[in-house]
Amino acid sequence: MEQQDQSTKEGRLTLVLALATLIAAFGSSFQYGYNVSAVNSPAIYMKQFYNETYQERTGEFMEDFPLTLLWSVTVSMFPFGGFVGSLLVGPLVNKFGRKGALLFNNIFSIVPAILMGCSKVAKSFELIIISRLLVGICAGLSSNVVPMYLGELAPKNLRGALGVVPQLFITVGILAAQIFGLRNLLANEDGWPILMGLTGVPAALQLVLLPFFPESPRYLLIQKKDEAAAKKALKTLRGWDSVDAEVAEIRQEDEAEKAAGFISVLKLFRMRSLRWQLLSVIIIMGGQQLSGVNAIYYYADQIYLKAGVQEEQVQYVTVGTGAVNVVMTFCAVFVVELLGRRLLLLLGFSICLTACCVLTVALALQDTVSWMPYISIVCVVIYVVGHALGPSPIPALLITEIFLQSSRPSAFMVGGSVHWLSNFTVGLVFPFIQEGLGAYSFIVFAVICLLTTIYIFLIVPETKAKTFMEINQIFTKMNKVSEVYPEKEEMKELPPVTSEQ
Repeated sequence: MEQQDQSTKEGRLTLVLALATLIAAFGSSFQYGYNVSAVNSPAIYMKQFYNETYQERTGEFMEDFPLTLLWSVTVSMFPFGGFVGSLLVGPLVNKFGRKGALLFNNIFSIVPAILMGCSKVAKSFELIIISRLLVGICAGLSSNVVPMYLGELAPKNLRGALGVVPQLFITVGILAAQIFGLRNLLANEDGWPILMGLTGVPAALQLVLLPFFPESPRYLLIQKKDEAAAKKALKTLRGWDSVDAEVAEIRQEDEAEKAAGFISVLKLFRMRSLRWQLLSVIIIMGGQQLSGVNAIYYYADQIYLKAGVQEEQVQYVTVGTGAVNVVMTFCAVFVVELLGRRLLLLLGFSICLTACCVLTVALALQDTVSWMPYISIVCVVIYVVGHALGPSPIPALLITEIFLQSSRPSAFMVGGSVHWLSNFTVGLVFPFIQEGLGAYSFIVFAVICLLTTIYIFLIVPETKAKTFMEINQIFTKMNKVSEVYPEKEEMKELPPVTSEQ
């Protein structure tokens, strides 16, 4: 009976853990989603500002090509900054800790928020371009550090649910930008600087509130060697004093990793004991972005117009799609511990595969069959549902779970780099694919969804309700490393693992 009570206490969502999750996700992940979407609605007014500023300086307006190029640079600075931010993850989380890295990251939000808010008054479009790079760095860091931080704060039975919360706040950020970006709110000639500057508000709140919450206990014990601080953090997070079992599990992980030491990105690629984990991260992160999620959003407005939606009403339909995304990601928070990570990934990618195939047929026939445009709208919504269930929220959670403490920062650097480079590639290449293949563009994404689904089915194990040590023992068997370069392997001389945390 006493053991059952302990299990119940360990597994509950305490107020401190819930607030730490909300503050970390709202202060960081929300900004990522907000800045993905914020430039879309006011684009016409911002381009007009670029042109008028140029005209004031030179006495003549810009040609269409340089204006388009300048706007493309403005938009693409965000994913490029995301890539740069991903490369900073390892150094920052090891130097400042997980919480410290999030607090430091607010510099890359508050400063550009002020710059973008003042850009019109300063008559400088260069401030917007520089700011897009800075908020991209912020997003690149937060998209990796928040899942790492929450994954290390959470008990094993809540790790999945809390690991999906960052993606939930990304979708809430997208929806908030879509709502504020309505023409009659801030997407107008006077309101767009405010729309761009609002991204600093969540960062300022996080900067004030997050210092009152604990650092990752795993970071404190394994990397800082401060057992007293780790115990104090665990007691605060769990809401009770008996944390010895969890401390013992963290210490086991520390003992198991002593042979490996700190694992850099280069070492990560060389280690056979991490081969399948690394390959899984690259394929799943690549599949997440190359499966067409950004292209669907890019194409959605045209699909809505073809279906007969009035041009001035398209913005409201887009908000509706954003709301569906939020609702389905919210559902994923509650089902991830019930159905597991593997099933949600398989289900999500399969739904996206089906939606891409049917959408291709619908687009090809929309000029000949009168009701086909409505099928296209349904396909867009179904695709958003599928991606929100698995491909969007699960990959970052999976990186936290399948790597141990010494290799986790480098793994997030690799996963984040793949994420942002794939994002950048789709944004750059999709317009050309669309021009060349027309209605058949989504066949490319369907093939990527299929290949990713097959890989997950054959290779990726379930990680639900397992400790980090138990998960890594599964991969140790897959990698067949018990006799291979034991002095260099992360999993040398594994101590016995207990199922209780």
